[in-house]
This record gives sequence, structure tokens and C-alpha cells, in this order.
Amino acid sequence: MLEFAFTLKPDMTVERILRLTRQAEAEGFDYGWVFDSHVLWQEPYPLITLMAANSRRMRFGTCVTNPVVRDATVTASLLATLNRISGGRMDCGIGRGDSSRRVMGKKPTTLENLEETVRVIRDLTAGKQITYDGHPIQMPWADAGVPPIWVAGYGPKALRCAGRVGDGVILQFADPDLIKWCLGFVKEGAEEAGRDFSKIRVMSATAVWISEDRNAARDRVRWFPALVSNHVVDLVSRYRPEELPLALTSYIRDRKAYNYLHHAEVGSSNADFVSDEVIDRFCIVGPVAEHIRKLRELSSLGVTQFNIYLMCGDEEKTLEIYGRDVIPNVSLARFA
Repeated sequence: MLEFAFTLKPDMTVERILRLTRQAEAEGFDYGWVFDSHVLWQEPYPLITLMAANSRRMRFGTCVTNPVVRDATVTASLLATLNRISGGRMDCGIGRGDSSRRVMGKKPTTLENLEETVRVIRDLTAGKQITYDGHPIQMPWADAGVPPIWVAGYGPKALRCAGRVGDGVILQFADPDLIKWCLGFVKEGAEEAGRDFSKIRVMSATAVWISEDRNAARDRVRWFPALVSNHVVDLVSRYRPEELPLALTSYIRDRKAYNYLHHAEVGSSNADFVSDEVIDRFCIVGPVAEHIRKLRELSSLGVTQFNIYLMCGDEEKTLEIYGRDVIPNVSLARFA
């Protein structure tokens, strides 16, 4: 069955974050993720600790952390500790680093560093001894299991990396054609590493808005393709045009400067260049029936988790409608 998740931008009060967490679990959501951008917003790990303590069933993690803001051993220790606290309900979403790096004037790290960090986290959370910077280290107290690691990526190299080392891959859009394109590279990476591609979980993460008024709905989520554009700009600088689909790259032609202080913000001028057509592909907007239709299509392509970026306003209502009208219908379709 398709899993359902939400991601919070940690700029809310703690009380509201916990209310949303409890509501999401009651509505049938399986995962709660938190953005990790420590300068822009609150630190995610204390919030995840409280979210886990205020729930019974849901799993939690970063969407996404990176290898360089915190030392890999620190991330491993955080996850191992949280796994003990929560009864093994932690996951780790990780990428090369975007807002948490760029807001400090720094660039994302390398894929080689990303792969090595994944190995370090896995081995240390398993209680294994490793050699780190030439010195043997071990966390023998790490006894609550190894958290699944989801690798975020857009370009062929990052997607192959996800196939080589990830338990899951994070794709930040709900465009069926682009998801098919991405999964081809994930499969190549899995085959290169001798892994079973069918065992790799696939997340589609995006913004949603439920309304009969599609124009109003689009305005609520226009910020999301603008957020994605930061990754696309990076891709265009590193690949030849023919190596990337126009459906992914063409919409950034009229993009101007991006202000990270208005990152993931409804109504931000960062999103002025985003067209309605791109919104309809990257996001899910419109009446409930359209959400159900598109989710069924994504599931048929191999998406195993749908992650709502819960930061468009009226978050409680979104959870309520999904819990009442969307999740049951999408789940029932799997048995039809």
C-alpha cells in the first residue's frame, strides 16, 4: 500500500507541531519528516524527539539532512539515540545540501562524500567498529537498529547514487513523466551495485492544495517549483542540455535571483516565474478526485510513499481531508 507522510517547515511553535503530529497519526499518516536547515529555521532533532514522544506508530526523520553541516558521527549518534527513544522509528533523509549550505554562502558537498556518510551512519548505528579519519571508533550502545536511509536527488549521478546506497530515493515532485525518468537512473545504480531495485522505496514529495478553485490552489503551492528550481539550476550547470529532460529544465529560463529568507514561503516573489502548467505537473492541486487520480497514477509507477509538504496554510484542514477522503480511497484502489 502507498504510505502517506507529511513534512514540516520548522518555523511553527512546538505546541502546533505536536498537535499536527498527533492529528496526522490519527488520520492515518505513516511518516513525519522535518526540514533540516538550521539557520533558516529551528533545529530539527529536538523537534523530532518531541514528535516521536507524542506518537505511537509513526516514523520520523529529516527531509533532508546533509553530510557536512554536522559531522557524520554526530548524525549517526543522533539517529541511534532517537531510535532508542522511539523504539526504532527513525529514518534518515539525506542529500548533498541545499538551503542549509547556500544560506551560508557554501556549496553542496560531493556525491562521494554523501556515499561515505551513508556508510558511516549505517555502520555506526549498527554498533560496528569503523575507521574514521584514520582512527577506530564504535558506538557499542547503538542497539535499536539501523535507520533506513533515503537519498534525495535530481540528476543522473545523484539518482544512480541513490540506487547504489539508498534504502529509498526522495523525488521532489509529483510529475509522472519525470518520476519515470528518475527511476531509470535509480535502477541503473542498483544494478551496478548488485542490488534489487524492487526493494528500493520511492518517495514523491510535493506541495498540495485541495480546492474546486484551481487558480486559488495554484497560488498556494507556486513556491514549491521555485524551491525545486534551486536544484535544477545546479543541474543545468553540470550537465549538457541533451542529458536532461526539457520538462525539468525549461521552466527556469525566466528565473531571477532566489532569496533563501523566503524559502518555502506562500506568496514569495521567488515564485513569480513559475507557470500554472508547471504547478499542475509538479504539485497536486484541485478537488479531492484529482488528488486520488494522480496518487493512483504515481503508485502505479512505483511510488511507495507520498509526502505532503505541509506548509501552505490551513495545515489541519489538509490533514483532515486527506485522512477522511483521500487516504482511504487510494488505499482501497490497491485492492480493486
